[in-house]
Amino acid sequence: MAQRKAELQQRVEDLLGEAKRQGASAAEAGVSSDAGLSLTVRLGETETIEHTRDNGLGVTVYFGRRKGAASTSDLSPQALKETVAAACNFARYTSEDPCAGLADAGLMATDLPDLALYHPWKQSVEQGIERAIRCETAARELDTRIVNSEGATLNSHDGLQVYGNTHGFIGGYPSSRHSLSCAVVGKQDENMQRDYWYTLSRQGDRLQSPEQVGMTAAQRTLSRLGARQVATQQAPVLFQADVAVGLLRSFVGAIRGSTLYRKASFLLDHLGRQIFPAFIEIHEEPRLPVGLASAAYDNEGVATARRDFIRDGVLESYVLDSYAARKLGMETTGNAGGVRNLRINSGELDREGLLRKMDRGLLVTELMGQGVNMVTGDYSRGVAGFWVEGGVIQYPVEEITIAGNLRDMFMGLQEVGTDVETRSSVQSGSWLIDRMMIAGG
Repeated sequence: MAQRKAELQQRVEDLLGEAKRQGASAAEAGVSSDAGLSLTVRLGETETIEHTRDNGLGVTVYFGRRKGAASTSDLSPQALKETVAAACNFARYTSEDPCAGLADAGLMATDLPDLALYHPWKQSVEQGIERAIRCETAARELDTRIVNSEGATLNSHDGLQVYGNTHGFIGGYPSSRHSLSCAVVGKQDENMQRDYWYTLSRQGDRLQSPEQVGMTAAQRTLSRLGARQVATQQAPVLFQADVAVGLLRSFVGAIRGSTLYRKASFLLDHLGRQIFPAFIEIHEEPRLPVGLASAAYDNEGVATARRDFIRDGVLESYVLDSYAARKLGMETTGNAGGVRNLRINSGELDREGLLRKMDRGLLVTELMGQGVNMVTGDYSRGVAGFWVEGGVIQYPVEEITIAGNLRDMFMGLQEVGTDVETRSSVQSGSWLIDRMMIAGG
C-alpha cells in the first residue's frame, strides 16, 4: 500500500506540474484507486460475484478567477496531459467568478495523523459465500412465516485517495469498508411484508455475526405482519435511531453553504439563534480514529477539527467549503465534502424508555418518499412503524403519513435516546418529537 500511495502522489504532482506548464495560475487534483469484492446469495445459492478495481483522476485549474475541471479513469501519462488540457480549455472559456479559487493557503492541514482507517479483510470468495449463506439461512429458518428471500449480500472494499494543490499541500490515506446485509419476505394469511438488516464497519472483525444479521432481518419482517392503519390525529412521534439519522441530515442540509447562498434554506440567517431545545448539542469529530467519515483534511486540503454546530440549542456554525464561505462573506469551516462523524448528544433513556415516556403515539421505523421542503421546512413523509399505547407497542402500522415543519420538530424534540445508530457517518439515537399530524385511514 505504501508503494501504491507513492505512485498516486506522483500522479498528483505530475497533474499539478502539467497544469502550471499549460498556464494555470493555480490547480488542485485528486487521484483514487479502489478495489473490492461484492457477492450475493439467494435461497442458498450464489447469485452474483463481482470483483471491482477502479481508478479515478480529477483536476481543477484556475486562470485567475476562471475555473475548469476534467476527470478520467485512465491514469496513463498521456491521459494525464489530455485531462489537464481539457480542464484548461474549459477555464479559458468560462466567465470569471470572484469566489472561485483554492482554499486559503494558511488553512492547509500540516498535521496528518494516522486515523486507523485501513483494515483489509483477508477472506477468500469461498469464505465470503459461506458467510452470506449462514446469514440468509439464519433468517429463513427462524420462522415458517418467512416464505422468501431477497438474498444476503457481502461487500468488502479497500481504497486509497490522494489530494494535492499548488499551495504545496499533498496528502493521502488508505481506507476500508465492509458490510453484510440480508432482506427477507414474510407472510401471514394474505398479508406479506419485507424488511432487512445490515452491519457495517471499517473492520471486518467488528461486524455483527452472520447469524445476528439474518435473525434480526427476519424478526423485523415478522414484526410487521398484520400491519394496519390508524385514525387521523395529532400525537407524539418517536423516530427510531436509524430513521432519526435522516432528520439530522435534513438539519445539515439546511445549514450547508450552497443551500444558504442560494437562499433555499428555512434556516437562512439563523446563526446565533436557538433552533433546538437548550439541552441539545450537535458536533462533528473528523479526526475520530476508525471513524466512518474521518479525515485529517477536507476535500480542499483544509485542516479538520472538532466543531460544534449546535451548542445549548443555538446554531453556532454553518457547514462551509471555501466557495460557499466567500459567497457568504465568511471563512470555510473545513467541510468541503460534507460533515464528518456528526453526532447529537443522547439523554438517559434507551428506546424502551422513550416508548414509556411517549406513552401513546407512533414509533416510526421506515420513511418513504421525499417530502421535505428545505425552503420552508415543511415535512411530509409516508411511514411504517408501530402504534404505542401505555408505553408498549400494540401493533404494526402502514400506509400512513406524518406531517409537520422541521422548525417545530427541532424545537419539539423532547429527548434523544441512548440507542445510537453507529452504521453511518451521521450518528443519532432515537428522537421523541412532542407532536405531529398523523394521517391514516
